[in-house]
Amino acid sequence: MANEHVLAVEDEEDILELVRYNLEKEGYRVTGVVSGEEAMRRARSQPPDLIVLDLMLPGMDGLTVCRELKQDAKTRDLPIIILTAKGEEADIVAGLELGADDYVTKPFSPRVLLARLRAVLRRRRMEPAAESDTLEIHGMVIHPGRHEVLVQGRSVDLTATEFRLLAFLTRRPGWVFTRSQIVQGVQGEDYAVSERAVDVQIVGLRKKLGSAGQYIETVRGVGYRLKD
Repeated sequence: MANEHVLAVEDEEDILELVRYNLEKEGYRVTGVVSGEEAMRRARSQPPDLIVLDLMLPGMDGLTVCRELKQDAKTRDLPIIILTAKGEEADIVAGLELGADDYVTKPFSPRVLLARLRAVLRRRRMEPAAESDTLEIHGMVIHPGRHEVLVQGRSVDLTATEFRLLAFLTRRPGWVFTRSQIVQGVQGEDYAVSERAVDVQIVGLRKKLGSAGQYIETVRGVGYRLKD
């Protein structure tokens, strides 16, 4: 049985109780809050193992909560699953760009939410042990365990998804990956996001890497690779 602590942020009481019931039945400890402001206070004072976050909240909305948590060094590594009725691709991309780990749309299946939650927590547990080796290429130094990227000695602030994408490409320089392979390698096979979202992540990653971004090459009709 699981024992991880989940912070559920949802202003609709029936949905909050549905999430709480299904997670507690599987052994998770759940704290439920109904506003973005309360979510910020709880996340900073008692950091959970994962946050399930609605977007449409009274006061501070979910995207603002996600942005502020990912910009705070103390909370930036907290996994976040967005759970919302806003299912347009633009909304999904916005959440991913801010660093969310997954995106589940309403109406939702509790079993699907649990599967996504387990996948995110499993990936986070495996990262420090299985991917601890420092990666160096083209003036970039990538520290997976510390979630740190240096370009010519300068620290670069990446979202969790951007970091995993860069690390994924860097481990196989010269290899060409399709968008589907990138989605599976970075997020897991059960990650239900349009492959077009990969293009948005690549654009943002290149911009943040500055001159080093030129080494992420587009292979027309196929996908992307990191030049070796």
